[in-house]
Amino acid sequence: MSGTGVELADLVARWVHVIAGIMWIGNSLLFNWLDRNLAPAGARPQTPRRLGIIWLLHSGGFYYVEKTLLDGASMPARLHWFKWQAYTTWWSGAALLLVVYYLGGRAVLEDPGVAALSHGQAVLVGAGALLFGLALYEMMQRLVAPRAPGFAAAVWITGLAAIAVMLTRLLSGRAAFLHVGAMLGTIMAANVVLTIVPSQRALVAAALAGGSDSAELSARAKRVSIHNNYFTFPVIALMLSGHFPSLYGHAHGWIPLLVLIAGGAAVRHVLNIRFEFAAWRPALFATLTATVAALYFGMRPGTAEPAVQAGGAGLPPTLAEARHVIDRRCAACHSVHQSDASFGPAPGGVTFDTPEQILTRAARIRERAVATRTMPPGNKTQITEEERALLGRWAMTAVRGER
Repeated sequence: MSGTGVELADLVARWVHVIAGIMWIGNSLLFNWLDRNLAPAGARPQTPRRLGIIWLLHSGGFYYVEKTLLDGASMPARLHWFKWQAYTTWWSGAALLLVVYYLGGRAVLEDPGVAALSHGQAVLVGAGALLFGLALYEMMQRLVAPRAPGFAAAVWITGLAAIAVMLTRLLSGRAAFLHVGAMLGTIMAANVVLTIVPSQRALVAAALAGGSDSAELSARAKRVSIHNNYFTFPVIALMLSGHFPSLYGHAHGWIPLLVLIAGGAAVRHVLNIRFEFAAWRPALFATLTATVAALYFGMRPGTAEPAVQAGGAGLPPTLAEARHVIDRRCAACHSVHQSDASFGPAPGGVTFDTPEQILTRAARIRERAVATRTMPPGNKTQITEEERALLGRWAMTAVRGER
């Protein structure tokens, strides 16, 4: 496929993925909110069993919502299902993985500085992590959770942490973060396909047959729906993490990765219990503060900094010396006249064609090439440790305005 074709496929899949994801997550949050705010509803003669009611005000009108079980009452003529948003989100996400990482080469999957894997091996690691994470989750939920929910949760959380650590030690940092998010998103979609929709089909079949619903099936569907609710914030954070190299470029990237997951789930929990927990506001503030503090320490530069400092003897490098390195190792992509357009036109709109462009981005050069070592991606241009050290020493003086 041509470069233009790959970019178009990336664009279309990304648009569809974001729009469908907003609709899916919005529905999930809305129905979870409804279930937690329904007022008790007394039974009325000759009507289905009412589980709760709520009045809403929106868009210039009042809405009356009632949750009920038909219990033999006739099936409504028109029934709205909420499933296609989930399906579309997953399929478009899978297309993005193929276009961006597996086939299109628009982002680096393997990183020789992390692990000596071929592209094919890295693809197997990434796809295998998605399948293994899903299999572990399903095993725990179907076989263990009905008898020992606490143990099932502990095993799953431990497995999630192990997968996160493994991916950060085998794939590029950015790809590792995204694959953990994709794994959680895959589990969410599987919950819809394998549990929630089948339970709803059973409810419809029971209603058409004039019987009652399966309480066990409904309870499991609600349980995995709550799981999806807790996954939403971590998945959103991990999908956006690729814009922040201080997160995925850390020497121990699994630390901020797990902080994002734990912090997102904790915030979601406080928001879920706020209707019965009077002190939810200070609890939310404390949770956010703890998460931000943990991220701050988790985003501090890793092992690259000591090497830069150790090479700091003598006069600081000149702009000409720094530009020599940048021309060799960075300008292949970051130039109006690219020699490597595999990542599209100058990524991020950053070009290093003039001394002024280099000087104004001195801090960014140090952050990406030295502190987080996320540039060049996968060290594609074979920048050396000495060259990184030179850029680091030059950037420090350039930021202070000394050279």
